[in-house]
Amino acid sequence: MTLTLYYHPLSSYSWKALIALYETGADFQRVIVDAETRPAFLEVWPIGKFPVLLDAERSETVPESSVAIEYLDRHRPGAGWLIPADPELAWRARLWDRFFDLHIHEHMQKIVGDRLRPSEAKDSFGVAEARGRLAIAYGVAEAQAAGRTWICGDDFSLADCAAAPALYYADKVQPLSAGALRAYLDRLMDRPSFARVLEEAEPYFNLFPRE
Repeated sequence: MTLTLYYHPLSSYSWKALIALYETGADFQRVIVDAETRPAFLEVWPIGKFPVLLDAERSETVPESSVAIEYLDRHRPGAGWLIPADPELAWRARLWDRFFDLHIHEHMQKIVGDRLRPSEAKDSFGVAEARGRLAIAYGVAEAQAAGRTWICGDDFSLADCAAAPALYYADKVQPLSAGALRAYLDRLMDRPSFARVLEEAEPYFNLFPRE
């Protein structure tokens, strides 16, 4: 076994990488980053952000979830491709990967992060702005999801790996209305790879900050 994933079971970007690993069927070991393991993790990746994929066989350290999925697709491909072989479909998958990271994931994290701040450091203006931008992004994603099984069509891809954690957590802070996007999230949650991620995260959900 040459692959090691440094991650946390509650981390949304870790979920994105885990979904890809389960989709490809890659054999890997996992290291949960906590107080005990963090010093060793910082030796691997001094930036300190996870997930990070370590490939001992190729002596490669691969940070950032999107890049880790690209790496898996190239060097540890499974039964299907997470980056479509067709260049036209590939750029669309990358586009929607960035959409979910930048326009849903980021604003969701702003809201969640504000819940962790002490009362005197709350950013009500920033949270209101994030909610407004999230509402716009929901509308764009709703239109894209309509009439499609997965966000780019019939095949599960990088973009769906990004959408699953972004939408799951966003729904917790700004619930989705009934419609194509809600139905899409339901399909994502039924997907075996994401269902497994959610099951593994269950013992940690009490750590998620509520209102």
